[in-house]
Amino acid sequence: MIQAEHLSKTYVLKEKSHLFGKRKVRQISAVRDISLEIPKGKITGVLGINGAGKTTTIRMLASLITPTSGSLTMDGVDAVKNHLWVKERINMISGGERNLYWRLTAQENLRYFGSLYGIGKKELEERIGELLKTVGLEEAKDIPVERYSKGMKQRLQIARGLINEPEYLFLDEPTLGLDILIAKEIRELIHSLAKERGKGILLTTHYISEAEELCDYIYVLDQGQIIARGTKEELKEIFKVKPRMVVQEMSLEEVLMKIIKRSRGEGDGKDSACHEGGDHQTAAV
Repeated sequence: MIQAEHLSKTYVLKEKSHLFGKRKVRQISAVRDISLEIPKGKITGVLGINGAGKTTTIRMLASLITPTSGSLTMDGVDAVKNHLWVKERINMISGGERNLYWRLTAQENLRYFGSLYGIGKKELEERIGELLKTVGLEEAKDIPVERYSKGMKQRLQIARGLINEPEYLFLDEPTLGLDILIAKEIRELIHSLAKERGKGILLTTHYISEAEELCDYIYVLDQGQIIARGTKEELKEIFKVKPRMVVQEMSLEEVLMKIIKRSRGEGDGKDSACHEGGDHQTAAV
């Protein structure tokens, strides 16, 4: 399990002042006091609008940047002090068509990325064959990636992300720009990686329905802080009124927008049940 406790990241900017040429020091807090867990065999969602702090959070969890304060462990090992050890056990997959060499075939791409991890030639070839079969590209292994469809490229991205046999996978918008049927195939693959292969998966997505379908647990970020956490059912409970009152159930997307507005003090005051003292069970906020 990856465990983050009270992680914060502050950037220090030095700006030149026109007065006497002195430099002003300004601090920008990107992420504040974040605590979360990513267990193996589960899909953990991190949701938030642009600028919420998702990218900074993911980069800290992946040991790509060092937190200003707080602690981060992976399977009990200090991830900040042992960042190289951590990077061997994590891989990241982004949506879109980045991180692939278009003029190379699928096999050649995986061979290149596998070589970066120092995997032996025989083991690497066996692993490439298994991965291409897993993502359904076995018949297209010798075709240059530039001739692949978007869905095929994204499946190859997933194979690339699995080449080092990571224990944890961080997926950033994995179905971005894909049509409905291909996106469904990718979601099924993600689900199987967690449930059948025991990978700990962190998912960020703008598609709320995708998070609702896949995620076992969800963290909602806004302005650099976690403002809500829970299962999709627990998050919906935040705005559930008394049982005797009949209301239409909100979608997860509606709930998330209300959570964000409430945290910013932009609520219309009509959701009194979500405040302290309401007759309902709330998720941790």
